Amino acid sequence: MKKVAVSVPASTANLGAGFDCLALALGLRNTVELWETKQGLEIDVEGESEDRVPLDTTNLVMRAAEKVFEKTGKRPAGLRIHEVNNIPFGSGMGSSAAAVVGGLAAANALVEGGLSRDELLRLAYELEGHPDNAAAALFGGLALVATAEELLVRSLSVPPMKVVIALPDVRLSTAEARSALPEQVPVKDAVFNIGHALFTVQALTTGDSDLLRWAVADRLHQPYRRKLIPGYDAVVAAARKAGALAVALSGAGPSLVAFALDKHWEIAPAMKAAFETHGLRCRTYVLPVDRQGIQVSVIRTGD
Repeated sequence: MKKVAVSVPASTANLGAGFDCLALALGLRNTVELWETKQGLEIDVEGESEDRVPLDTTNLVMRAAEKVFEKTGKRPAGLRIHEVNNIPFGSGMGSSAAAVVGGLAAANALVEGGLSRDELLRLAYELEGHPDNAAAALFGGLALVATAEELLVRSLSVPPMKVVIALPDVRLSTAEARSALPEQVPVKDAVFNIGHALFTVQALTTGDSDLLRWAVADRLHQPYRRKLIPGYDAVVAAARKAGALAVALSGAGPSLVAFALDKHWEIAPAMKAAFETHGLRCRTYVLPVDRQGIQVSVIRTGD
C-alpha cells in the first residue's frame, strides 16, 4: 500500500491593508499523512485541539481529499488519515487552510492525480471561501491573490525575517469576525487601503522597515474587529514600545502579528503581559517566514 506525507505551513493573512488579498506563510507546520488501505476510513489526530477534530467524513482533511477524488476520478479502495496539528485552531494562523491544503495535496499525490498547485488552490478556494491563507500555505513566501472574476495568485520572495504572533484566549470564529464588518465602506477608505496594500508588498519584498511601519495601516477591517479583542490597543502599544515596527490582526484574529527587525523575544512577552493585564491568557510564537510552502513526500510503497 502507498503512503504520502504532506507538511503544510501556517499563515498570517491580510497584513493590515491587504484584506483577503495578502498572506505570509509562517514556519509552524501541520503534517497530514494518507495511506491507501483495502477498505473503509480511519482517522486519528494528535496535537492542537485533537479532541475537537471530527473522525468521520466531515473531517476537513477528508473533505478536501474527497474534492481531489471527485476531480480526478481516481479513488483509493480505503483510506487512513493521520494528522499532526501544531497550528492552533481558530487562531487567525490559517489552521483550516492548512487542513484543506494538506488534504488536497496528499490526496493528489496518493492517487497520482496530476493536479497543479494552481488547480489545488482553486479547490481550496471552493472549500474555504477565501484563498489567501491557502495560497500562502501552497506556495510559501508572500502570496498575492485576486478573486473578482477569476482566481489569480502570485508568490513573491521576501528576505529572511521573523514575526511575533500573540494569541489570546479568545474564541473568535471567522464567521463572527466577518459579521463585524460593514456591508459598504467609503470610497476614501477603499483608496486608502489600495495604496497601503501596494506599499506593504513593496516593503516586505525589499525589506524596507520604515515603509512597512507606515504601510500596514488599515481602514477596512481592523477598526471594526479590534472591538472583539479585549486589550487590542494596549497590546499594539506594548509591542511597539518593545521594538515592533508594525502590528496587525493576523487574519480575522484573535491573534496579532508584530513585524520587527530584532527584539522578537522582548516583543513577545510584552504582548503577552498586555493581554494578561486585560484578563486574557496568551500564547506567543516567534516564527520565521516560510519560503517553501507545502512539502510532499511518498514515504513508502508496497503491501
